[in-house]
Amino acid sequence: MSNFINKTLGDFLDDISAQHPTTEALVFPQTNLRYTYAQFNEVCKQAAKGFLKLGIKKGDHVAIWATNYPEWVVTMFATAKIGAVLVTVNTSYKVFELEYLLKQSDASTLIMIDGFKDSHYVEIINKLIPDLKTSTPGDLHCEKVPFLKNVIYLDEHTPDGMLNWKQIMAMGEGVSDEVLYAVQNTLDAHEVINMQYTSGTTGFPKGVMLTHYNIINNGLLIGDKMHFSPIDRLCIPVPFFHCFGLVLAVLACVTHASTMVPVEFYSPTAVMQTIAAEKCTAVHGVPSMFIFMLEHPDFEKYDLSSLRTGIMAGSPCPISVMKQAIDKMGMREIVISYGQTEASPVITMTDADDSIEKRVSTVGKAMAQTEVKVVNPETGETLGAGQQGELCTRGYLVMKGYYKMEEATRTAIDAEGWLHTGDLTVMDEEGYYKISGRMKDMIIRGGENIYPREIEELIYTHPSVQDVQVVGVPSKKFGEEVMAFIILKDSATWSEDECKQFVLNNMARHKVPSYVQFVASYPMTASGKIQKFKLREAAIRDLGLQDAASVETA
Repeated sequence: MSNFINKTLGDFLDDISAQHPTTEALVFPQTNLRYTYAQFNEVCKQAAKGFLKLGIKKGDHVAIWATNYPEWVVTMFATAKIGAVLVTVNTSYKVFELEYLLKQSDASTLIMIDGFKDSHYVEIINKLIPDLKTSTPGDLHCEKVPFLKNVIYLDEHTPDGMLNWKQIMAMGEGVSDEVLYAVQNTLDAHEVINMQYTSGTTGFPKGVMLTHYNIINNGLLIGDKMHFSPIDRLCIPVPFFHCFGLVLAVLACVTHASTMVPVEFYSPTAVMQTIAAEKCTAVHGVPSMFIFMLEHPDFEKYDLSSLRTGIMAGSPCPISVMKQAIDKMGMREIVISYGQTEASPVITMTDADDSIEKRVSTVGKAMAQTEVKVVNPETGETLGAGQQGELCTRGYLVMKGYYKMEEATRTAIDAEGWLHTGDLTVMDEEGYYKISGRMKDMIIRGGENIYPREIEELIYTHPSVQDVQVVGVPSKKFGEEVMAFIILKDSATWSEDECKQFVLNNMARHKVPSYVQFVASYPMTASGKIQKFKLREAAIRDLGLQDAASVETA
């Protein structure tokens, strides 16, 4: 077991690159970019100097809206070296969500690419900020997002009003190492360095404030469980903006001088090609990512024999998929982890040495240096083995809180420092946990957290809608899908396709309801509270999803 790291991300990268200068740190096969740890650290330093020259200071918030570009990881360590807080932006966001995040996070800088899938980022930012095109790069003034001053573009052909990444790197040439280190030496490992937005139990997404110490040590423990070392090469198809990519992948690698091999965005072919070409020893993914690879018609054509381990997480992991990953992909040491962003994120994890039975049927034991207890949600009483209750955790991993949301923070973390996850669990006699359900009604689709109220708020704005309830229904491919139950106003007309298109025009694709049902009323309690679980049960019955529902509990 490694000793805990009481250093900033910037200092730690300096140390690890000095110890393993020639080990490959970051390999990006799409452009044949290859950085050793020594080279990677120099690029991160150069970007940090560029940020300083631009006027970014300790404590400033820098948002990044991009797929798995090499510059994403560089930005992560460059901002850490100067004490700026990295704000991660979901790559599927549209204008409704981006405006909320930029405003709520007080981001002074946005780093972005041209777009991803059906989200055209340049169009979206210009729709949000019409004056951007005519503003002086680096001197933006917008009432909607008053803190935002800089927009930095990572692709070619920089749009008007934006700076280009190459300009930032060039600006760094005029800043000395001494100036950078003078700033870096003022930083503390327990300062907030990272803000990830997550959907919780109420309202809109919240900015989870995490420190250097939170995420670097969670990454360290994850890599330890997987037996990572400098000879390991991790294929990373999970997005960097999510804690799965940022901590379970990037920091699990860097803390063990392993090699990061990102795929810009997931496709089964790209992942299998990358594993085969780069001889990756590990790959991470949500269950649906593994399903799409295992069921791909060309699966047998790829040599995946280099694989040893990896993490399947993000949503309930079907036992059959775990077994196929072991048998057909050679991932004999594949592991499962459980956690949430508020816990940096991993709370429990199976070990590469655990029996296959434990690795496919549980989410493992509590991580080192991590307190876990199961409590009765009604009384708060601590429960014993075999009793179902809410999983709570305490220790180094618990977030500092939600940004500018003190009441929500107090709801999540009690007076004794316990983080209440809202997840129901049962611990067995050996200390292994099984997640048995969720107290909250958040939907997890393919590893993405979706909070129903956010979609409900949007659909409510349509003039035909009187009321709407959104629930998660089971799915074999994605764990869960979104379903909307809508009551229309008298004499109003609206179709299922029109509803889906309305959501797609305003929100990320993964939030678009897969199913829409128009109803006259909702099942309610005597006190008038809508019973969402009854809507879900009716949907499972009416849509014939019983088989998918049985998979979900695996």
